[in-house]
Amino acid sequence: MKSSLAEQKKLLELQTIDSGLARVAHRERSLPELAEHSKVTAERTALSGRLAAELGVLEDAKTELGRLESDATVVDARIARDSDRLTHTSSVKDVTALESELESLNRRKNNLEDMELVVMERVEQAEAQLAATRAIDDGLQAQLTDIAARKTAALDELSQERATLSAERGLLEDSVTADLLALYEKLRTRGGTGAALFRAGTCGACTITLTGNELQKIRAAEIDEVLQCPECSAIMVRTEESGLWS
Repeated sequence: MKSSLAEQKKLLELQTIDSGLARVAHRERSLPELAEHSKVTAERTALSGRLAAELGVLEDAKTELGRLESDATVVDARIARDSDRLTHTSSVKDVTALESELESLNRRKNNLEDMELVVMERVEQAEAQLAATRAIDDGLQAQLTDIAARKTAALDELSQERATLSAERGLLEDSVTADLLALYEKLRTRGGTGAALFRAGTCGACTITLTGNELQKIRAAEIDEVLQCPECSAIMVRTEESGLWS
């Protein structure tokens, strides 16, 4: 294939743009925010189990406290009932029985109050622990919000960069013949580099230095001959920098 030197030089510009587009794509895939998001999300996922466990502890303590309060209410009602009966009976037998039951009920009431104090302390401790863990979770959520904002800003910037490069690429494509462009695209798709500067006997794509007959063939080729590297197949663009002509 033959193509003017001016047109072949445009392939170098095109390759520079494509390399820029590849870097943009790589930066999108490797944004530090992506790793940060995964890390914080994992921390939050682990914390959710801890939150569930602590909530269970709190609910169990509240349930126990409710049961004790209910029992205390029943005891209070029985004390009130027996006290009322005691004031309205003249039977010695009934008085003895009621006083004995009231004594037992008051002991039960005191025990329940002591147990309530213990369980209330457990409830307070569980509430404090759950609040502390929720504060950690809120902090992680705030981190995720910040990470998402930074990721969006970075992606917007990269999107603008891609748009600029793509616009420049479109203009260059229109100035390169279809056959040369098709060859360049085929080679770029296959190896990542479609064209590179040939300088000091070295292919700019694979950095292999050519010697002997291979270098002689390149020296002897017409300037409009489209040459490919025998090693990586990229188009080797010869310019004044190549050092082939005196």
